[in-house]
Formats: sequence, C-alpha cells, structure tokens
Amino acid sequence: MKLFLKEQIPLIIIYISQLVLILFVFWLDGYRDFSISLYAGILSACLFIGYLIYRYLTLRNFYKRLEETDTSLDEIFDAGSRAPLAASLNLLLKSQYRQYQNGLHHYQHKLKNHIQFINQWVHQMKTPLSVIHLMIQDEDEPRFTAIGDELDRLKKGLDMVLYTARLDEFEHDFYVEMLPLEKIVRCVTSNQKRLFIRNRVFPSVEVDKSLMIASDEKWLSFAITQIVTNGVRYTTGDHRKIFLKGFKRSKNVVLEIEDEGVGIPKSDLPRVFDPYFTGENGRNFQESTGMGLFLVKQICDNLGHQVEIESTVNKGTIIRIIF
Repeated sequence: MKLFLKEQIPLIIIYISQLVLILFVFWLDGYRDFSISLYAGILSACLFIGYLIYRYLTLRNFYKRLEETDTSLDEIFDAGSRAPLAASLNLLLKSQYRQYQNGLHHYQHKLKNHIQFINQWVHQMKTPLSVIHLMIQDEDEPRFTAIGDELDRLKKGLDMVLYTARLDEFEHDFYVEMLPLEKIVRCVTSNQKRLFIRNRVFPSVEVDKSLMIASDEKWLSFAITQIVTNGVRYTTGDHRKIFLKGFKRSKNVVLEIEDEGVGIPKSDLPRVFDPYFTGENGRNFQESTGMGLFLVKQICDNLGHQVEIESTVNKGTIIRIIF
C-alpha cells in the first residue's frame, strides 16, 4: 500500500492542481456559485478515488511482490497480475531468470569438466612419482635421499590440489562410519615418517585404543596430515616433538595436536582459517601456501567436527578436532 501511494503522489498532485486551475478559470469567467463548484469538485474527487482504488486492487499482488524482498522466485512468478505492467514485468523476470539459469548451467558444466580434468591430471602425475620412488627406494646415497624428499613434497602438493578440487562436491565423495581414532592417527604418523626424519621432529602418540569416532577416514586423515605437516614445517631446532593426544571431554572425543614450533602471533589467529592467508610466519617460511588450515576447517565443517586453535609465540600451537 505504501509503495502504491508513493508512486501515485505525482498523479495526485497533478489532479489537485488541474482541479484548482479549472475552478479558478470558472471563477474568473464569472461563475460565482460556490456550491455547484464544490459539488463538481467532490464528484471529480470521487471518480479519481474510485480510479485509485481500482488501480490498487488490480496491481495489489504486483506491489506486494515489490515490497517483499525475501520472496522466493516461485512465489514471484505465481503471484502474477492481469494488469499490463505487471504481466510485462513478470514476462521480463521469467526471461531474465531463464538466461541466468542457462548461464549458471553452462558455468557449472565448465567447472565440472575442469574438476574432472584436475582429478585425472593429479592421478596421472602420481604414477611417475610412484615409479621414481620405487627406483630410488633401495639407494642410500644422499642425492637419492634428497630426491625422495622432493618426491614427498610433490605428492603432498598434488594431494592438496586434488582435495581442494573435490571440496566443492564434498557431499558426493564421503562415507561416514565408526572408526578407531588411534588407528587413524598412527596411520598418518607412519605415512609421514620421512617428513619427521628429515626435519628431526618426532611424533608422540597418546590415544586410547577404545576411542571411536564417526567420520570419513580419507578426509579426516588428510586433515590430520595437514595439521601435522604444518606443525613440522613451523618447528625449528632438533629433537622437537609433536604430541598427538586423544581423550574424552564431556560427551565428545577430542584429538589434540600440539607442536613445539614458532607459534602464531595473536594478531594472525583470527585469520588462520582464511584461504591463502600466510600471516607473519609466511614471510619467514617460504613453503607456506595458506591453504592447509583452510582445508582443515572446511573438511571438519563438512564432517560436522569442530576445530579449536591456541598458540603462543616461540612456544608452539595446539589444534583440537572435536568429534
């Protein structure tokens, strides 16, 4: 109603102006009978008000749509009006919506093809990496050890690309089941033994074998690997440790991963889960990508887990996954 009245204000002003002008012309012409002029004015006003009422009733649904900004598209198209303006606008909206849907479907199709290409490319690249690893695994010379370390970095980079590409279709690529937390943690630490040895950082696992969690093994293992990799990467000095502890807290199972690294400045903590954010430490450690903790947060959110982080500069960082 308010929108209708606001739109009709210019018409009302013009009507009142022309009514006053006509009565003034009659008065100048010598017609001094005020009662007849008043009757004519009231009759004209009644006709004008009747026109406004009719106009409002025919366009009521149209104005109601314009005032309700949170209306769904289906409700907009269903709440049509027979008035020419409303009908034309409805046709325009439908046409624009069809073009929007066609553009969106085209973009989704391109994105799906791109993700499929990335997945195929990553799997193709993993094959030569595995072959090279088999070729050097029995060699003890320092240069072959260095090649093995670089192969590990390449594999981790490819895994990050693969999981990042799959993140948008997470709901089609996960399977939740009851899993033993201790087994998953030890599997992760075993797979990262070359990383621990290369950086002279050693894992300390304290997880009760009876702890069971509901999660997806593949995605959770990748998230834990990202946390462990970050902990090792930002740990300086020899014979440091990363502590992986599993315990019950109230009704929840908690996996706590603590490192003895450089820590995260307090000013950077609110943004550590943002994509591509490397912060102050990123300027000191060239391998930082800013994607590790972002992926951890996204994966845990999709799996229904919570992530907590605490850090003290020069003392270390504690990250908890709460199941």
